[in-house]
Amino acid sequence: MNSAVYAAGAVCWRVVDEKVVVLVVHRAKYGDVTIPKGKVDPGETLPQTAVREIQEETGLRVGLGVPLGVSTYPLSSGRDKIVHYWSAEATDHAIAHSTFVPNNEIAAIEWVTIKKARGYLTYERDVEILEAFAKLVGEGITATFALIALRHGKAEPRGHWKGSDASRPLTERGVKQAVRDVPTLEAWNPQRIVTSDAVRCVATVAPLAAATGIKPKREPGLSQDAYEEGHGRVREVVGKRVRSRKNAVLCSHGPVLPEILREIVLATGTLPGAYLSDAADLETGGFSVVHLSATNPASGIIAIETYEPVV
Repeated sequence: MNSAVYAAGAVCWRVVDEKVVVLVVHRAKYGDVTIPKGKVDPGETLPQTAVREIQEETGLRVGLGVPLGVSTYPLSSGRDKIVHYWSAEATDHAIAHSTFVPNNEIAAIEWVTIKKARGYLTYERDVEILEAFAKLVGEGITATFALIALRHGKAEPRGHWKGSDASRPLTERGVKQAVRDVPTLEAWNPQRIVTSDAVRCVATVAPLAAATGIKPKREPGLSQDAYEEGHGRVREVVGKRVRSRKNAVLCSHGPVLPEILREIVLATGTLPGAYLSDAADLETGGFSVVHLSATNPASGIIAIETYEPVV
């Protein structure tokens, strides 16, 4: 059986004259109107692909919002194409710095209302993705932010380390995990980095800090020591991040992650469930992206995506 072709894209949106409009692309080669998307390059993750393809096709540098679904359809080659979609707000800054010019692939880009897009898009599968976005808009959920719970990279085992637990460094694999996580984490355009003060956590966010220019805030209250000794500050840290409504990475430890996820649930009035355990059960270097609404706090957790480490 032929392997599937993977691709990723997004429904890019903005507010114009108090109306939500979305971006469609007119493809020169196929003479169709679609949602911007493209195939995964070797070594890329799907979120990384979505951001890159949007910039290449539309000239817009965006950060991803909530996942909107997956389209699967057959290609003429007999292989299936599987496309993952997110929402993506086009900020005023992104619009002002657009680099789009018509080319052999994309003849034009156009901002249209959701209603117009329904009849404008060539493929029904694109309309289905648009409807997932329209449902969020109908619920008052447009602008969103993400809290990303990141488990530190692989560290030296306790039994092999003579110093304190908090001073255990990353292994070579852990360092690679930290570096390889960066392009995927950047897809959500983090604005804050908060980390346990343990060496293995600080080292895990160091490559992301270097790539984004964000200075990490070291928070002893997210450490495993604080958790085990009963003086952690997870509730305070999570509450502050929910109130700020900014994309943030919270780097901590395996035993602390369930508490971080639980406090996000409590801070947003979301009903708990088995999904919490799944989101917190991360391998070293793995992370869960928790999507929250910046415009309708009553909506609670909108979606959670979980990513395994690449290495």
